Amino acid sequence: MHEYIIEGGYPIQGTITASGNKNAALPCLTATLLTDEPVILNNIPEIQDTNVMIQILEALGAEVEKISKHNWKIVNKEVKTSELPRELTKKVRGSIVFAGPLLARTGKCEMMPPGGDVIGRRRVDTHFLALEQLGANISVNGHFAFSANKLVGTDIFLDEASVTATENAIMAAALAEGTTILQNAACEPHVQDLCNMLNSMGAKISGIGSNIITIEGVKKLHGCEYTIGPDYIEIGSYIGMAAATKGKITIKGIRPEEMRPLKYSFAKLGISWRIEGDELTVPNTQDMKVNSDIGNMIPKIDDMPWPGFPADLTSIMVVVATQVEGTVLVFEKMFESRMFFVDKLISMGAKITLCDPHRAVICGPSMLHGDHLVSPDIRAGMAMVIAAMCAHGESRISNVYQIERGYEDLVGRLKQLGAHIRTVEVE
Repeated sequence: MHEYIIEGGYPIQGTITASGNKNAALPCLTATLLTDEPVILNNIPEIQDTNVMIQILEALGAEVEKISKHNWKIVNKEVKTSELPRELTKKVRGSIVFAGPLLARTGKCEMMPPGGDVIGRRRVDTHFLALEQLGANISVNGHFAFSANKLVGTDIFLDEASVTATENAIMAAALAEGTTILQNAACEPHVQDLCNMLNSMGAKISGIGSNIITIEGVKKLHGCEYTIGPDYIEIGSYIGMAAATKGKITIKGIRPEEMRPLKYSFAKLGISWRIEGDELTVPNTQDMKVNSDIGNMIPKIDDMPWPGFPADLTSIMVVVATQVEGTVLVFEKMFESRMFFVDKLISMGAKITLCDPHRAVICGPSMLHGDHLVSPDIRAGMAMVIAAMCAHGESRISNVYQIERGYEDLVGRLKQLGAHIRTVEVE
């Protein structure tokens, strides 16, 4: 086990390439179960969550070969068991998306409730609703047991636009009998990646990128080679880090259209960037002043389903706002515990009022000082890293396993950008 030691006050400078989208890699890895032919996946980020998902695939009987860094060949010629390993399942929230493909391939799946971030209740009801309508029987008795004699396409209206429930339903429906219409579906870039990968395997999916997705079931899927898109959450995190530390960074390998939902919220904090081709540059000449709404009203940064501002960046926006002149409200609607990390920012000197579990008012700029921080989840952990890099003095961050679940080689990349960060081993 290790921790981060960060000396603040050093702006980041330099160029990096965006990692593959974590939230696309996880369902795409499980989608390899839908065929007995080889699948090659490129641009898989080397993070804890993908490592765990690959270990689960191997436990189910997959032949896994690392072709090169970020590129994997996976062959699920035979699925030896439909029961996910207990300890691995508890390590990653994404393990829930094994349910759909295992049901489609074997007619059953057994698993413990998935683990992951500690950010409040993360309901799985929508998964059950979708899979039951496709013909699955589900029991809950300390663990989840899914079974189905046959999956049949139908018209499904999801009770919430859940990303992972949408992914599970799409994968199950891909091999179901007949046509499935999935309404109120999630349409985030990672859902689009999964759909595009499945189509390259022979699936018939239309409406990709919208909230009504149609899946015409096919009898068999074949192998493919597919490249995962860039991680726009990681990109947004580095944008925030550059602005908060008054640095300059160029990020290669972006998808410009995925930056549009981020643009307006960052602009409320006086932060902008320029895009040339697939490169995004954050200059070190930012306004760093809150842009009030009409009538000099306090602006609000709030999350919503795609193409709205992503919930996974609200923690980043809170810490960036501590370095911006003015007052802003950050409203995170999804998880009732995500905002609780602000107590640590307050102990560092931030001027934040936590109105309730979902809303925080931030007044800046604040001079932060080093502190001992404990990462509760991936995104709050990254926010703490940014806070430590802005702070005067030295900070120690514990439980960094949570951060490394979602950010590839964070220490190495930050050192490359000039940050004063190191790891220390602890018992």
